[in-house]
Amino acid sequence: MTAARAVARRLPPEPGVYRFRDDTGKVLYIGRAVNLRRRVQSYWTHLGDRPRLARMVKRIARIESVWCDSEHEAAWLERNLLEHSKPRWNRTEGGAEVVGYIRFDDGPQRPGLRFTHTVSPAAPHFGPYLGGLRVRQAISALQRVLPLQYTADSNGSVREFAEVFGIGPDDREALARTAYAVLERDPAAVTALRAELVRRRDRAAAGLRFEFAAKLQDEIAAFEWIVAEQKVSRLEPHDVDVHGWSDGVLVRFRMIGGRMQTWTQQAVTETTARDRVEATPVAWRTFAQRNAELAARLRQE
Repeated sequence: MTAARAVARRLPPEPGVYRFRDDTGKVLYIGRAVNLRRRVQSYWTHLGDRPRLARMVKRIARIESVWCDSEHEAAWLERNLLEHSKPRWNRTEGGAEVVGYIRFDDGPQRPGLRFTHTVSPAAPHFGPYLGGLRVRQAISALQRVLPLQYTADSNGSVREFAEVFGIGPDDREALARTAYAVLERDPAAVTALRAELVRRRDRAAAGLRFEFAAKLQDEIAAFEWIVAEQKVSRLEPHDVDVHGWSDGVLVRFRMIGGRMQTWTQQAVTETTARDRVEATPVAWRTFAQRNAELAARLRQE
C-alpha cells in the first residue's frame, strides 16, 4: 500500500473537497465527494475504465482535504477553486451545474418565488445555488406548502386556485414571512416545511400514488440542497481571510468578492499562527479549526 493510499483512510466519511499533489508539491487534481474517505480510496481500487486517472494516481505523493458542512458547499468550493486555478489533470475549469438564485416577490400583483440567473435590486434574492433543475424543484416544494403565488390581487384562474387552497390576499403576509424564514435557513421554519413535505410524500405512497410520491421525494432532496449550510459562495461580495491551526499546520482560506477562491496549508508554530487565527471571524472558526485538525492528521507519517 502506498503512503498516499494509507493517508486516504484517515479522511472522514463526510462531504468535502480533496486535492492531490505530486512529490514536488505541484497540484495534480482537485475533486469533490459526498464521502471523502470512500471517494479518495476509490482511486486505488476502481479506475479500470479510466486509464488517464490511473496514470495520475501513480504520481500522487500527498493528499489534502477540506471537510465541508454539506454536499452543496463542497460543490461550490470545488467550482471556485477550479475557476481560480485548474490543475493539469482536471478537464474543466469549474463545475457543470448552472448557477442560479431564488427571487422573492411578495407584492400584490405577482407574489411568489422564481428562478433567476442574475440578481437585480428590484426584489430580494437568495443564493447563489448550483443546479438549475434542483433550484426549480426546491421552488416547487416551497410553493407546494406555501402557495404564495395564489395570494395575488387578481381574478380568473389565480382566484379559482386560491379558493381550492382556501387562501387569499389576506394570507399573503403570513406566507411570505414563512417563506422568507425558510430561505434564510431558520431552523424551526426549515424543520416544519420539511416535515410537511415528508408527510405529503408518505401520504401519497400510502395511497399508491407512487409517481407523485417519487416527485415529492425529488423535491425534498432539492429542498435539502438549498437549505444546507453553504458559506463558500455568498450573495454579498465581501472579502475575508479564514485561518485555523493545529499541531503545527496552518490552513488558510481566502474569500474574495464573496467566493472562497484559495486554500493553502503551511507548517508554522502556534505563536506565528495565533494572531491570524484570532482574527478569523467567529462564524468561520469551527470550519477553520476542523480543517486545520484534518490537515494535521493527513500530514502525520
